[in-house]
Amino acid sequence: MLTPLPRPHSLLDWAAQFAATLGPTGRMPRAPGTWGSFAAAVLAPILFLPLPLWARILTLILLFPLGAWCASRAERTLGCKDPSCVVVDELWGQWITLLPLPADAAWWIIPAFLLFRLFDIAKPWPVRASERWLPGGWGIMIDDGFAGLYALLLLFLARILV
Repeated sequence: MLTPLPRPHSLLDWAAQFAATLGPTGRMPRAPGTWGSFAAAVLAPILFLPLPLWARILTLILLFPLGAWCASRAERTLGCKDPSCVVVDELWGQWITLLPLPADAAWWIIPAFLLFRLFDIAKPWPVRASERWLPGGWGIMIDDGFAGLYALLLLFLARILV
C-alpha cells in the first residue's frame, strides 16, 4: 500500500509533488530512495540512454533546477525538510551515473544502480556536506549529484578495466 500524502492546495502544488515523488514511486512504504533509483534505472533505456551525449547532458542540466523547484515546493506542501517521498533527486543522480554508457550497454545499468545506491546511502565527503550548502530543493538535489559523480567515476573505471 502506498503512503498517503497531504492533499496539495493547488494544481501547481499537485504537479510539483507528483513530479518530486515520481508519481507513486516516492510513496512506496519502504526505502523510497531505492525505489526512486530503481525507477530511474528502468526508465533510462527508454528515455535517457537512447539520447546522444549532448542531449543527455542538456537533460541533466535542465533536470537540476526543475527537480530543485519541485522538491522545494513539495517540502512546503508536505511541511517537512527533505521528505523521504521526494525522489526526483534519485532520478537525477542515477542518470548522472548512467551518463557515459552507450545505449547498447544496458547490462551496465545494474552495477550503475548498485554503485549509485552505495554512495547515496554511505554519503562520503562531499555528499553529506553538500546537503547543507544549498537551501531547500537545491540541497536535496545536489547531494545525489555528488553521489552520482562518485558512482560514474567508478563505473567508468570498471568499463575501462573490464
